[in-house]
Amino acid sequence: MSKIQAVFERLQARGRKALIPFITAGDPAPELTVPLLHTLVKAGADIIELGVPFSDPMADGPTIQRASERALAKGVSLRHVLGMVANFRADDNETPIVLMGYANPIESMGLEAFAAASFDAGVDGVLVVDYPPEEAVEFAQTLHRHALDPIFLLAPTSSEARMTQVGALASGYIYYVSLKGVTGSAALDVAAVAARIPEIRARTGVPVGVGFGIRDAATAAAVAELADAVVIGSRIIEEIEQSPSDKVCVNVGTLVDAIRRAMDAAVSRGQA
Repeated sequence: MSKIQAVFERLQARGRKALIPFITAGDPAPELTVPLLHTLVKAGADIIELGVPFSDPMADGPTIQRASERALAKGVSLRHVLGMVANFRADDNETPIVLMGYANPIESMGLEAFAAASFDAGVDGVLVVDYPPEEAVEFAQTLHRHALDPIFLLAPTSSEARMTQVGALASGYIYYVSLKGVTGSAALDVAAVAARIPEIRARTGVPVGVGFGIRDAATAAAVAELADAVVIGSRIIEEIEQSPSDKVCVNVGTLVDAIRRAMDAAVSRGQA
């Protein structure tokens, strides 16, 4: 059983939902990434998505694009990101880390070398935005050989056939993009999400996390009543962007803690 699967099973047994925050490695500064990871865990994160900086992040809105630009300007590469994960693992060997990024850096390193290095660093899953499932069989098989979960995106426009393809390859969880467009681009339609999640579950059998458009604790709480996990990124990056460097961890921790509490309260009400 993978570490990610174990988290979902443990949460389900406790009647809780997973909180999956996203940050970009190296933003606002490389030396703050590991402290931020620990801050997220302390604030209630169950799994963390760690963005690999990339020069042309096509699925990301302006906020996360700026985070990548700041990290790249400081020279942060895929190998640096793996080093950050390894440093995090020195004090936390429990919280799953999912690398989220694009194909170019992985293919530059070589898929087999990347998978091996990721496992050695302590990575648990990988989500590559521009690997569609019909072209990702080798990717998924390689990750599985190295005990890594391949995680895929589904969107409001995904067909039944695409859901089935993703269900055949994915493990860990599926990231449901709750709206059309890029990250942080619009308000989330909770009713539309509620209608879509059962369709995904029926064709995949993998936990479903919902992201894109989750801007505050109230929206996160509403999604937590529907999905297995809440993924939040742009709002956290905004907090990082707006905070003085000596207040970044404190401010991010306060934000994520509020989201965690709202999610737990909503799920508890739903079970009462």
